[in-house]
Amino acid sequence: MPRKIGLIAGYGHFPMELAEQLTRAGFEVHCVAAREETSPAIESLTTSTCWLHVGQVGGMIKAFKKSGVDRVVMAGKVRKLHLFRNFRPDMTAMKGLMRMKDRRDDSVLNTIADLLAEEGLTLLSQVEYAGGMLAGNGHLAGPVAKKRFADIEFGFPQAKQIAGLDIGQTIVVQDQAVLAVEAIEGTDEAIKRGGELGSGKATVIKVAKPNQDLRFDVPSVGPDTLEAMHAAGCTLLAVESGLTLIIERQRFIDMAQHLGVSVYGYREAEA
Repeated sequence: MPRKIGLIAGYGHFPMELAEQLTRAGFEVHCVAAREETSPAIESLTTSTCWLHVGQVGGMIKAFKKSGVDRVVMAGKVRKLHLFRNFRPDMTAMKGLMRMKDRRDDSVLNTIADLLAEEGLTLLSQVEYAGGMLAGNGHLAGPVAKKRFADIEFGFPQAKQIAGLDIGQTIVVQDQAVLAVEAIEGTDEAIKRGGELGSGKATVIKVAKPNQDLRFDVPSVGPDTLEAMHAAGCTLLAVESGLTLIIERQRFIDMAQHLGVSVYGYREAEA
């Protein structure tokens, strides 16, 4: 019998890509999907799919136990705005909320991990079965842009500090000035704001948090990121190598070349 694994699926293509990799690794994948976020295409890639509203943590646990799952992996974010708009907490979620001192991403996700653990469900690293999706170091896609490394070297430590405060993982920089910082609105909106303030040569920098918990919130970029950058007039993307997932890698590479967006993997120690 194939091994069973649970998948908590958020928005974007990452849940589908990870579901395919888990299946290739010999797993029977049982998914809990967010009604407001997850693509319906996930159903064709998993053994079972349970659709729940954001906040139905008890329902998620019940679905996994019914499927015989004891290991779970998260893929794709659930936008934090749902905590304020479409949040429908059940009793288990309410128990978690009472424990939380704030609603920072780490607080929310660690609480969910604790609630799962109390029911015998282990939350695995997001990259345990997706290591091949991690960005390498150096030039990754698009035109070569070495002359603009000053903005990467300036912005990278700034981005790490913002990420360390659990505010966001992306900033937009031009001429060694920070134009925009990601917060609750998400990466694409930060790119849009930064691009509007720039002059067609803005740099987007995306990093992991210091001491990144690989079970959740691992930074990712994909074709949607490039489309947002192109629309906003941002032409250079720097990601933290070894800690950033590249979604739909070949399509990402082809699109970067087509749109003229330079992409680099970077490690701060090299500055």
